[in-house]
Amino acid sequence: MRDHINIYPVGFKEIEAETKSINFNQTSDLQLGSLLSTLVASKPNGDVLELGTGSGLSTSFLLQGMDNQSKLTTIDSENTLVSIAKKHLGFDERVEFITGKGEELILNTKPNSIDFIFADTWPGKYNHLEDTLKLLKIGGIYVIDDIRLLEK
Repeated sequence: MRDHINIYPVGFKEIEAETKSINFNQTSDLQLGSLLSTLVASKPNGDVLELGTGSGLSTSFLLQGMDNQSKLTTIDSENTLVSIAKKHLGFDERVEFITGKGEELILNTKPNSIDFIFADTWPGKYNHLEDTLKLLKIGGIYVIDDIRLLEK
């Protein structure tokens, strides 16, 4: 029996350290990461979309769960954060990093073309939700994080 199983994906620890050094605290936890890896693994040869790259912590878990034929497109409007993700995960040919507006990507993506969506930013979660859901193929998976109902 193994005493230690490494649950951290490639690049995670380095991304985490660099993220802390810039005081960015809107990160996903290990439980969510594990869930993302597990769910995305159910979509072999999948087209995956991450709305809200952040510094790449969730990106690393998505990549960990994806097979070699899958493709991940991830977008964030903050260049500093995307740069951290690219620095530690950019070697992986399965991922395309985009710095830009999530709304534009959503509106310019073909409907019924995505197998798995992880929405962790305003576009695709709080606005453009209907447009985002139209991107999913039949049987696709849509996951959101940090949702809070706004009080009236």
